Amino acid sequence: EPAGGFRKDPRARGEGRRRSRTGGEKAGESGLSVRRAGRTGGGGRTRENMSESLRIDRWLWFARFFRSRSLAARVCAGRRVRVNGAVVTKPDHRIRIGDVLTFPQGREIRVVRVTGTGSRRGPAVEARTLFDDLSEPAAPDRAGRPFRAGDAPA
Repeated sequence: EPAGGFRKDPRARGEGRRRSRTGGEKAGESGLSVRRAGRTGGGGRTRENMSESLRIDRWLWFARFFRSRSLAARVCAGRRVRVNGAVVTKPDHRIRIGDVLTFPQGREIRVVRVTGTGSRRGPAVEARTLFDDLSEPAAPDRAGRPFRAGDAPA
């Protein structure tokens, strides 16, 4: 033993359990696990399970409720969005078809049912196919016009 009573680590000299491939064993047969970089144990995201659910900030942006994804994420992080009555605290909350979302948009409170997840932020016509609007129509002002978010109340 060296001075101090400590033995050297056998792997430091290359005498560990690792064997070379030329020693007759293939990788993985020596009892040691072989891990490949960038791979998970099957629990990772695949195209199949991405199509059935989507991050709420992305969906709100795809459906054109907010002008930017970061603005949608800020509203979600501010605890101003509900999914099926439960408050959402993070923008990475997953939503699925059939979920009912409640969130503020301008001066209105929007209530929508998710009918599609979408794959991009397309034109407004395409965005309207992603949801059913369950919100009450805006109350008309004194002139009989529907009240819009940019109008000042009379």
